[in-house]
Amino acid sequence: MATDEKLECATCGDTSALTGGKKRIIFPCAGVANVGQISNAAALRLTDEGYGAATCIALLGAGDAGLKKRIAEADEVVIIDGCSVICGVKIASAQGVNPGQHIIITELGFEKAYTRNFTEDDVETVVSAAWEGMGR
Repeated sequence: MATDEKLECATCGDTSALTGGKKRIIFPCAGVANVGQISNAAALRLTDEGYGAATCIALLGAGDAGLKKRIAEADEVVIIDGCSVICGVKIASAQGVNPGQHIIITELGFEKAYTRNFTEDDVETVVSAAWEGMGR
């Protein structure tokens, strides 16, 4: 479903008002399995809730200079990986980025399945883990 809703992202300008003065950049793995889909949905919800600004892990992997500048200015980088393969943190590490918080969804009790099915409660579990700092 397409919407006209504008999303704030870490590459689109000043996000400090969005995050209550603390600049956080959130990278979901956004893989195709259920846990990747949950990571993306959680990053978007965290953005909506003012926790930080979601952006694309592929842009980081491409070594985008503007994104690297924003990361250097951020208070915290949050990576939400779906599973133990930890693609997100590997991409970040290859670019010299160390997350302040790294959440691995399968470590929250989820089983990886090659389906796009998940519930709002699944997303809420990951969102709560970020707010509680469980990945620090």
